[in-house]
Amino acid sequence: MSQPASSITCHVVNLQPALGGAEVFTMFFARAVRGAGCRAVLYVHPAAGFWNHLAAEGVEIVRMARDMEILARLDAGSWIVTHAPVSAGFADAARVRHWLTGFCHMPLAGRTAGVLARYHLVYAVSAYVLSTLAPAGVPNAYPEPVYGMAELERGRGPVHGAIHRRPPYSWDKRKLRDRLMALAAPLAAAFVPATPFTRRPGVTLGVVSNIGPIKQFDVLFGVLAPLLARIPQIHLELFGTGGYRSVRDLESVLAPLQGRARFWGHQQDPRAIYPQLDFLMSGLPEKEALGLNIIEAQASGTPVLAVDAPPFTETVLHGKTGYLYPDPRTDGGAGFVRVLEHALAAPRLNPLTQAAHLEKFSRAAFDARVARLAAHAAGEMHPHG
Repeated sequence: MSQPASSITCHVVNLQPALGGAEVFTMFFARAVRGAGCRAVLYVHPAAGFWNHLAAEGVEIVRMARDMEILARLDAGSWIVTHAPVSAGFADAARVRHWLTGFCHMPLAGRTAGVLARYHLVYAVSAYVLSTLAPAGVPNAYPEPVYGMAELERGRGPVHGAIHRRPPYSWDKRKLRDRLMALAAPLAAAFVPATPFTRRPGVTLGVVSNIGPIKQFDVLFGVLAPLLARIPQIHLELFGTGGYRSVRDLESVLAPLQGRARFWGHQQDPRAIYPQLDFLMSGLPEKEALGLNIIEAQASGTPVLAVDAPPFTETVLHGKTGYLYPDPRTDGGAGFVRVLEHALAAPRLNPLTQAAHLEKFSRAAFDARVARLAAHAAGEMHPHG
């Protein structure tokens, strides 16, 4: 006979030191699994302070520098849910004594499964990710996409306030160059005024995202920037950080916009950003797992411009919550220009009118999906307990 979810502990593992989309997802997963009745224990990196608010919501926070240290704390037959890469040693040892599960936060198309192939069960954040698991060698996948939710507050109170320019770089402390530049950055910032954001006349396109290889913004705007440069009322505002090379590559391809593209760095509160945008722009699709920024934008009433391909076809209703356009790598951006011209001529879309679509990404719907996931885990725990 299987156990109720309320009788088991969910050991959630995410030892990433920096905040990204998977970490935001981990936050509301830990909260939801606690709401499903499980005891929730979250194992995090000692240097990561962005988890602290979860303690007030009943999630136990344990700080560990190495994943192998976690296993010494667990009773045999524990339920483990990973949200970030773990070592092969951890996966091998965990699957012998525990119910080893985890989230795949990246599509595996063109990738190897790595340690996920050894898991008892893998959860996907979208139908697109789910479709890539079996071909990549992951035999055991949970059949329901868990998706995500529009989590705009993230533990904070009222809207944080004005947007000010911050450095666009996130430093990789493993690289000597980045360590030196990280040390110099505060001194350089002291001589740069904290410019407040002001919306410019015209049409504002926005990027609200980490800037890195997964998003492929340099490839996207390598095609689109020369086309946008021909539309003088278009401005591009970029909110987020990335590695030095990723940011520099993006700055280079945006040169045709001649000052109409501005970098604002990471901002603490996304609720201050989305109302400033006429459209949110996604990156390219094939390496993207879900796109929490797309969900957030729509929940804030901001329509989206995205490539007409999974996973964006799961999160955007064309002509209702945003517009989908052909991949610009296939037509040189001609389809994007057609869609953009139509969007600028048509009445502005209001995603908030699409209640059924937004409900799919609500907290209540997400909590219900996690409750089903926890009930399934409880049923699997009996032979492992």
